[in-house]
Amino acid sequence: MAWLVTGGAGYIGAHVVRAFQAEGIDVVVLDDLSSGHRGFVPQGVPFVEGSILDAALLREAFAAHDITGVVHVAGYKYAGVSVQRPLHTYEQNVTGTAVLLAAMQEAGVDAVVFSSSAAVYGTPDTDLVTEGTPKSPESPYGESKLIGEWLLRDQGVAAGLRHTSLRYFNVVGSGSPDVFDSSPHNLFPLVFEALLDGRTPKVFGDDYPTPDGTCVRDYIHVADLAVSHVVAAKRLDAGEPLESVYNLGSGDGVSVGQIMTAVADVTGVPFTPQIAPRRPGDPARIVASGELAARDLDWRMRHSLAQMVQSAWDARRAAS
Repeated sequence: MAWLVTGGAGYIGAHVVRAFQAEGIDVVVLDDLSSGHRGFVPQGVPFVEGSILDAALLREAFAAHDITGVVHVAGYKYAGVSVQRPLHTYEQNVTGTAVLLAAMQEAGVDAVVFSSSAAVYGTPDTDLVTEGTPKSPESPYGESKLIGEWLLRDQGVAAGLRHTSLRYFNVVGSGSPDVFDSSPHNLFPLVFEALLDGRTPKVFGDDYPTPDGTCVRDYIHVADLAVSHVVAAKRLDAGEPLESVYNLGSGDGVSVGQIMTAVADVTGVPFTPQIAPRRPGDPARIVASGELAARDLDWRMRHSLAQMVQSAWDARRAAS
C-alpha cells in the first residue's frame, strides 16, 4: 500500500515524500514538472509524469499502484499572478481537484490530505488567525483553494471521502540539501537571488505598526509541515477522526526586518535592505494559531529562524 503525492516533485511535495519515507511508508509521485524538478524525487520512488487534469493518466496510476490515499499538493500557487490568470488558476486548482477526486472515487481510494492555504482568509481583521476566522480570499488562487476544501467536504457527504485540509502560511527552509525553494515569488528565494547577483534585497514598507516597522508574518519550516502531512495520512488510514481543516501556524510571528538580519548573519553578506513603498493590501501582521494541529497532527515549530534561513541557504548554494 502506498500514498500518492500529487505535486511530489515540487518544493513542498518533495519534503512530504521524504517524510513518508522516514516513516517507512511507500509513496508514488505524480507531477507534471511545470514547477517541480525530476531531481527532487528520490531514487526508487515510482514517478508518474503528467497532470491531475488527465483523467486517463490518473486511472492508469491508480490501477498500476496499490494506492491507499492521496496527499494533494499539486496546484498553481502564485496568488499575485492568479489575478492575471484566473481561468488558468481555476482550471489547475478547481477542475484538477475535481478530476482527481473523481478518479479516486472510481478507484475506491477514499482518503485525502489537501494542501490548502492561508490565502483563504484574505486580510483578516484579527491578530491571531484560527480555523474559524472568516474566509475572505482576495485572489483567484485563494478562492480556488477554498473551493478545493468545499469539494472535499461535499465529496465526503456524497461518497464518504475521508479528508482533511492543511492551511499553509509562509513555508521556508529545507529539510534536505537536494531540495530548495525555486519559486520566483517567495521571500527567501528573492532575497538569496539578490545577494547572489550582488543586488540589495528590498523591504516593502518600514512604517507599519509593528515593533520594527516591517510586516510580521508566520514563517514555518517545510520539514515541520511535511511531518504533519504524514501524521494526518496515518490517522486517516487508521480511521481516526480529524478536523476538516487545520492551520499550520506558529502562534507567533517574525518580521521581514528580522528575516533580513538573520539572512545577513547566516550568509555572512552584510547589507542594509532597500526600503521600497508599501505594497497595496499588505496587512501589518498575519499570524495563525496552530493549537488544533498541535493537538492532532504532532504539529510544532522544531526549527528556529536561524535554522530556517541556514537550511534554505545551504540548499540553495548546493543547487548552484
